[in-house]
Amino acid sequence: MTRPTDKLSEKVLGALQTYREESRAAKTHVVRQQPPQELARVMQLSNWIRGGGLDVDNYDDFFAPYLEHSQHMHHPGFIGHQVAVPHEGAAIADMIHGVINNPMAVYEMGPTASVVERVVVNWMLEKCGWFTGDIDSFEPSPSNGAGVLTHGGSLANLTAVLAARAHVAPDAWTSGTPQDLAIIAPAATHYSLARAVSIAGFGQDAIRYAPVNDLDVLRPEMLEQTYKQANDDGQKVFMVSANACTTATGLYDPIDEVAEFCESRNLWLHVDGAHGASALLSDKERHLMKGIARADSLTWDAHKMLRTSALCAAILFKDQKSMAGTFHQDASYIFYGEDQIGFDVGPYAVECTKSALGAKLFWVLAMEGEQGLAKFVEKQYADTRKFHDLINAQPDFTCPYKPEANILCFKYDGVNGNKTQLALREKILARGNFYITTAEIAGVRYLRLSVMNPLTTVKTIEGLLEEIRLLFP
Repeated sequence: MTRPTDKLSEKVLGALQTYREESRAAKTHVVRQQPPQELARVMQLSNWIRGGGLDVDNYDDFFAPYLEHSQHMHHPGFIGHQVAVPHEGAAIADMIHGVINNPMAVYEMGPTASVVERVVVNWMLEKCGWFTGDIDSFEPSPSNGAGVLTHGGSLANLTAVLAARAHVAPDAWTSGTPQDLAIIAPAATHYSLARAVSIAGFGQDAIRYAPVNDLDVLRPEMLEQTYKQANDDGQKVFMVSANACTTATGLYDPIDEVAEFCESRNLWLHVDGAHGASALLSDKERHLMKGIARADSLTWDAHKMLRTSALCAAILFKDQKSMAGTFHQDASYIFYGEDQIGFDVGPYAVECTKSALGAKLFWVLAMEGEQGLAKFVEKQYADTRKFHDLINAQPDFTCPYKPEANILCFKYDGVNGNKTQLALREKILARGNFYITTAEIAGVRYLRLSVMNPLTTVKTIEGLLEEIRLLFP
């Protein structure tokens, strides 16, 4: 017997399929911004909340405008933020979790999800050089690293800061964060690291920003000077963070050279590879991550370049003891120690209730294979370099650098001033054919592309340039 909710599910799935197909074929806009009050009106939000009654006969009154006014990330013109255009496998995993709802921070609440996450994490550790042996082995080995998946790179960076704190100040969990500790980070570091520093109790004064070059890349030769200045100010540097890659430009900090400095001073090296760590999958691009095996921790977001829906981020550690010492809690009602089958990941993550994050990445890997994902990374990086060559060859456009990853900045020389570049973006968004962002580099505002969609082609970029010229002839 078919239930009404079954028919509703079928209708929703059908609408999503149409939405995806029309987006991929560029038969709709990418996004058209509307005021919040207007969106609430067209979706009839208060009526549904107050009265209920949404069913198979009227669901489209809500769902049609919901989809229409969303960000159409499958559209080839989506070249904005660093968010994956989700693979079908990730969407299937989200649907499965939505039905079975296994919060797998505790093994008995999600045994299959826990096992999948552990194997996926072992696979990621293997790519860093921090795991040897069968990735589906659960026998502890002191020579292997450890890691956990979490809901976003911000939580991953926070966990790394807490682990480094526990390493240098084991009593901090009980006695509080020592106020003389300091962290060196590039001046172009992601804001989530700065947040993590304050959340962990250090305060912003604990961050010593190291100089970067004109393209926001860390200058390793300046680390000693930054270290010495902190020391002269009465601070004890215990950690250095490096970018792989920087958010604005997509360029990589020289990890190997930073590791050399950290080893000479016995400092914890964290690499924020939220976007760029996926280069580890590619024989052609993994040189960008040279030195990663010498780091102590790594943030790696699957919901960026591993085609996985948000959120799914890994915090990985070279030494499994580093992860084990990060948090301390006594929760006998939920964690039963060694007297149980399996293992709990909750003691090693910020979250107590945790989604089946590993299943999302697993489904993508299971459908594409690791070589399929490697080819995707290579294609997006290679396409971005092609787009650079195309744009930089135009007499009225300028690119400030040759891209290393799939992030590209460029400027339209037909207009002057940072405000005009911003105004140009707003006009592009209003037309709805493309979604792009901007970034400021060395005081100059550039238009910025994140090439996340494999359907974005040279023809797409040519269309964008034509539209820019049309808007500002």
